[in-house]
Amino acid sequence: MAVFNSKDKEENSGGFEMKEGEAETVIGASVKVEGDFSSEGDVLVQGIVSGSMKTKGNLRVDGGAKIKADIEAANASVRGEIEGNVSTKDNLELGNSAKITGDIVTKILSIEPGAVLNGHCSVSTEGVTGESEPADVQKPSKEE
Repeated sequence: MAVFNSKDKEENSGGFEMKEGEAETVIGASVKVEGDFSSEGDVLVQGIVSGSMKTKGNLRVDGGAKIKADIEAANASVRGEIEGNVSTKDNLELGNSAKITGDIVTKILSIEPGAVLNGHCSVSTEGVTGESEPADVQKPSKEE
């Protein structure tokens, strides 16, 4: 079992990448969490989460993890399955094994080949607006 300390967290505070042992909270592969989950730090999910999930830190969802919840995070890297809406303040990365069924709102989105997204996507330099649903897509006017 890895020990987490503040020194490790301080050394990598400049980047989005979260490595093994840097998460403040780890939901292991054999763990099932039900209810509202809230955290101030980085979270690594390898198991099952149902309800809602909010973190002011980074979120990493490993392959094999299953989340049935609306998610809010500063940044997120997804390689597992999510059924729910995902809002990130800055970056959202969908790995090749990611499967999201729900709407996403983010500032920067990267999608690897093989990732599946079933839902609406709102990507804006403004980041998350706090709205629970993305704005409607606007089409250019043909009047002029």
